[in-house]
Amino acid sequence: MRIETCYFCSSKIYPGHGIQFVRNDCKVFKFCRSKCHAAFKKKKNPRKVKWTKACRKTAGKELAIDPSFEFEKRRNVPVKYDRQTWTKSIEAMKKIEAIKQKRQATYIMQRLRKARELETERDIKEVQRDLALIRSPAAGLKERKQDHVIDEDIRESDQEMEGVEDGGEVVL
Repeated sequence: MRIETCYFCSSKIYPGHGIQFVRNDCKVFKFCRSKCHAAFKKKKNPRKVKWTKACRKTAGKELAIDPSFEFEKRRNVPVKYDRQTWTKSIEAMKKIEAIKQKRQATYIMQRLRKARELETERDIKEVQRDLALIRSPAAGLKERKQDHVIDEDIRESDQEMEGVEDGGEVVL
């Protein structure tokens, strides 16, 4: 029992599922569903079709280089299995899958973190550019008038204090 990968979209094909197409030169193409088979017959390029893994990898949306992908490469060397080798290989496959999932999760988190930083920078620029729309010119007029009155009172008291320091009398 072997889980194959789709030639077009690189998704998993479980036993009993999918379509096989054999070309005249005996090359075998395996497809997960009719959507992939139809796109292949229309000679679509998987790197240009948005929903395929190949397109996501070329666009930088998915992890492209990972040493765990080396284990997935098909090797045409027949291996004689016994129970111990079989259990070890199953455990190794589980470990590899766990490592791959962890690496993909960290890769996604790094991309999300970078996108969040760019979004905050863009928001700050937009707020600075459109500050006049956010704050109305009439906002804070009362406070400014009160500040102006307080400033005048302070100036008057400063002038009175200067007059007292000079020895002059101030009559109220």
